[in-house]
Amino acid sequence: MTIAIGEKLPEMTLKTVGADGPANVETADIFGGKTVVLFAVPGAFTPTCTLNHLPGYLDNRDEILATGVDAIAVVSVNDPFVMKAWAEQSGGMDKIDFLADWDGAFTRAIGMDADLSAAGLGVRTKRYSMLVEDGVIKSLNVEDNPGEAEISGAARMLEQLDEAGSATAA
Repeated sequence: MTIAIGEKLPEMTLKTVGADGPANVETADIFGGKTVVLFAVPGAFTPTCTLNHLPGYLDNRDEILATGVDAIAVVSVNDPFVMKAWAEQSGGMDKIDFLADWDGAFTRAIGMDADLSAAGLGVRTKRYSMLVEDGVIKSLNVEDNPGEAEISGAARMLEQLDEAGSATAA
């Protein structure tokens, strides 16, 4: 079953790579007490992810953070070394948190797994974005086609953040 708006993300472990090698990072630490934009890509270094989805969030990072968002994170069913290499290659290191769902457990737990074996990728994550406040999903945008990054792109997230800001200011 796919997670929905209003539900809390599960407490799980993802991975990153730091100066001392691979490190566990808990979802409670990523999302607890914070407002985070999380987007998911089927695979680091894949065409749509690298040429469209990630660049949109990098290009709009400052504007997104200016709305009161504390952090932007990207998650993929890849190992932490691939995610680190992608962060370095893309210029996203220290700008966006690159999270490795190394075994797909997080992706399965929230019902966002997709069998992309026909494209040679195996089981990966659907392409989506979400706004998370203190671990609770406030908006969720899931692409119907993994080769597109419109519904889950940074421009759509900025629209939602602007709408939320306007609603709060009224």
